[in-house]
Amino acid sequence: MRRTGHPHLSTVLYDWSPEERVVRVSTTADRLKARQLRNDPHAALHVQGPDVWSFAVAEGEAEVSEPTTVPGDATGRELLSLTPGFGTPEEEAAFLRQVVADRRVVIRLRIGRLYGTALDIPAGN
Repeated sequence: MRRTGHPHLSTVLYDWSPEERVVRVSTTADRLKARQLRNDPHAALHVQGPDVWSFAVAEGEAEVSEPTTVPGDATGRELLSLTPGFGTPEEEAAFLRQVVADRRVVIRLRIGRLYGTALDIPAGN
């Protein structure tokens, strides 16, 4: 929530792990979403489906990692896993250096409630 009491909404790229029931988002340490989630971990992710009537909502509690500080540290490797498709080791190394320079963190939203009309999951999950 913002200081005004209004929710903070943001468009994000995310990675969903159904086995862990965790959504991961990359952001920088000083962004509003990271600062707010450190103060209050309650969060929701709304995903639009192929039409206006289909959607999914994932609610849960978030944790914010420490910023990546050394290329190739645990946070950097987790960020790398969210960004597939590096063709060469040099591209991967450049990415790991850049996320350190950006002070990137991983937001891990541990899903407690999942609902909507566009869910491709078995009933009862």
